[in-house]
Amino acid sequence: MWTYEHTAMSTASPEALWDVWSDMASWPDWNGGIERIEVDGPFEVGTRFTMTPPGEEPIPMRLVEVIPGLSFSDEMDGGDFVVLTVHRLDPLADGTRITYRTEISGPAADDIGPELGPAITADFSEVVRALAAHAER
Repeated sequence: MWTYEHTAMSTASPEALWDVWSDMASWPDWNGGIERIEVDGPFEVGTRFTMTPPGEEPIPMRLVEVIPGLSFSDEMDGGDFVVLTVHRLDPLADGTRITYRTEISGPAADDIGPELGPAITADFSEVVRALAAHAER
């Protein structure tokens, strides 16, 4: 398995951050790593969506866990590997800790992970910073 985690702080409340996350159609407005998104349902477990990074092919994904106000996880099934990204909010006295964690598992994880993982997670610090800035407005 390959893993990576990025954590940052925000002065935004968990509720404000959750509002940004749960409005999937608006993700391209604040996330520079998404050129386009197509969502096939509400923000709940089982909803499928397709994200298109700038200049790349669309990536089919689905929501596999949603705990309102706290966390959600999405998954991309690559056949012999699975990319799971967990997005979590931890309330603090003066804001919120935001965590993005990606895990690549499956039979091909040891081969795919070191190449694909850093490409997926390279912009996490920028994405979390943009999420926080959007929610803090």
